Amino acid sequence: MGLAVIAGFLLLFIAGFPVVYAILIPSIVYVLIEGLPFGLLAQRITYALDSFPLVAVPIFIFVGNLMNSAGITDRIFRFADTAVGRVPGGLAQVNIFSSLVFSGMSGAALADVGGLGRIEIEAMKKKGFTAPFSAAVTGASAVVGPIFPPSIPLIVYGSVTSVSIVQLLLAGIVPALICVALLMLTTVVLSYRYKLPRAERWPTLRELFVSLLPALPALIAPVLMIAGMLLGMFTPTEAAAVTVVYVVFISLVFYRELTLPHLGSALMMTVKSTSAILIIVAVAALFGWILAVEQVPQSFSRWILQFSTDPLMLLLIANLIFFIAGMFLDSTTATLLVVPVIAPPLVMAGIDPVHLGIVVIFNLMFGLLTPPMGLSLFLLTNIAGITLRQLLRALIPFYVPLLATLAIITFADGLVLWLPSMLR
Repeated sequence: MGLAVIAGFLLLFIAGFPVVYAILIPSIVYVLIEGLPFGLLAQRITYALDSFPLVAVPIFIFVGNLMNSAGITDRIFRFADTAVGRVPGGLAQVNIFSSLVFSGMSGAALADVGGLGRIEIEAMKKKGFTAPFSAAVTGASAVVGPIFPPSIPLIVYGSVTSVSIVQLLLAGIVPALICVALLMLTTVVLSYRYKLPRAERWPTLRELFVSLLPALPALIAPVLMIAGMLLGMFTPTEAAAVTVVYVVFISLVFYRELTLPHLGSALMMTVKSTSAILIIVAVAALFGWILAVEQVPQSFSRWILQFSTDPLMLLLIANLIFFIAGMFLDSTTATLLVVPVIAPPLVMAGIDPVHLGIVVIFNLMFGLLTPPMGLSLFLLTNIAGITLRQLLRALIPFYVPLLATLAIITFADGLVLWLPSMLR
């Protein structure tokens, strides 16, 4: 019956049903066939949402929306433009640098694309960059968002696997910095090859200070959050709440651009985004419970361990599975449906669950840039006004640093676990 439920999901998904219905319909059919109480559906769904770590999800989404409404993203972009605009690649480097800064506030790749993306792509087009190249840089750099803390996908992963969310968030810092460095290096190479425009001169110290001053209150937020978690002052959920209070404070006191309509707009967008994520969390929990009852994870564990018990080989298999999953499913759905089945045998074989979490989420974020279902691809084509073919052609050079980062994350577990080890 477990395999039948999975087959039902796949058939409905391929047939074009929304992912929530594709998960829910086979689950309801299973409950009816097995003669289970119908109230079980409500019980499992309610139980899934009764999770303290998941409270951080809407709060971090609210932070990103609030930054957009209060004009904080504009100030971050202007500072990044002043700081690295002269580096070969110009605004393309600014784009990558801004994604790292903004990711420390929003925690989501799509928030980066939707928030800074419009500003960055328009600015790059005005400076002489082509629309496909501008969109490609924006999409590639947005992969950093869900790896560098805060990270909504890592929070969801931690809540599903019962792995320490603090350690997961800290584990993402070094891989994110490596990814940014490789993306910037790739942009340098492309800038010399295609003679990309850049700022005419380096900024003076005064210009750098003048652009830093307005952005400084916003830049302090991720430092405050990471330091607080490292020192054990608050949990990730409490860190999310502290970040919201801080962003509201600087918006009212320093920037003075936050109005009631801005606040209402940010809240409404947060409700819509949160609803889309948590309804998947709820129905996927029911789906996962059915698979657990039918002992699908245990059967898969025995099957996959027949191939190899070598942790490295199992990690390579996991990379392939989650890379393919990311091509078809959004990160939340893939985490909730695939991780409970794949993770147990890998952890049993000796793979660190924190290390595995970073590998899984990076693969799924990579999936945002791969057809046929990459959500970032469709958002970028809409913002830049280009075709999917044009975007994919421009993205080809950026797949190289992303794959290199994935290889480093996979093989150099010491780099990934360096910061989390400080808490163990």
